Amino acid sequence: MDRLKAMQTFVQIADQGSLTRAADALGSSLPAVVRALAALETHLGVRLFHRTTRRISLTEEGRSYLHSAREVLAAADAADRALTLDAAEPAGHLTVTAPVLFGHMYVAPAIVRFLQRHARMRCSVLLHDRPVNLLEEGVDVGIRISALEDSSLVAQQLGSIRRVVVASPDWLRANGRPAHPRDLARANCVCVVPNSSGQWMFRENGRPLPVAVKGNIEFNHIAPAIETCAAGLGCGLFLSYQVLPLVAQGRLEILLEGFEAPPRPVSVIYPHARLLPARTRAFIDWMKAEFDGLAL
Repeated sequence: MDRLKAMQTFVQIADQGSLTRAADALGSSLPAVVRALAALETHLGVRLFHRTTRRISLTEEGRSYLHSAREVLAAADAADRALTLDAAEPAGHLTVTAPVLFGHMYVAPAIVRFLQRHARMRCSVLLHDRPVNLLEEGVDVGIRISALEDSSLVAQQLGSIRRVVVASPDWLRANGRPAHPRDLARANCVCVVPNSSGQWMFRENGRPLPVAVKGNIEFNHIAPAIETCAAGLGCGLFLSYQVLPLVAQGRLEILLEGFEAPPRPVSVIYPHARLLPARTRAFIDWMKAEFDGLAL
């Protein structure tokens, strides 16, 4: 049994979710894929997939082995590429994920410039406002606006982003400018659910300061909540990059800057600390240069 080839087959089946689609992706036949999987399971002495006539899914052992198989294949790929032109000029496909609005405003333009510089690269960009499991979802690199909690990932900080309270000039003229976060308890606040639990966090004298807020409208998406604040209905709490264009236009003003919670880190995250493919290393280095010192 060619163990590397068997691992590649296993990873493709996991990524594609189908034996047939894995065979197509590998340019192989379905019987060959079935034989490779059976040989690998026999060698390991465990079942890697639950299989029925309609679907295939990883077993607990398969999920554990998938992470190790990716590491082994990445190491083999890095060793090969170190002796080829790819070490100097990255090539191949990368899947990148980022938050929707930040990805649209900042990450996508940086990726465009990366592809313009490296013509042999291809990128799939997945924009989600949910935590993406890089290992389980087959994603190479992520951009995340939060502290890293998953110890199986590596994070390199690119910069930081503030969380700011904003309101329109019209609302401020009608209601006055809050002098302290507690003033917001009497204000009409535009909330985004489930991001907001009815409490906005601030900091005073180095200590956390939670403030309970309420209002007559809430959204499950950021963009309409920001537009509602710009229309003069109330105050809102957003990440700074989300509102900076409207602040620059004079449609929103930032309030209570002296009470802001600590900035959130913006990081590039990836599953493997060592022996990354040249394309992944090149992309990480590019993003670090693009976002060097980012402070929004």
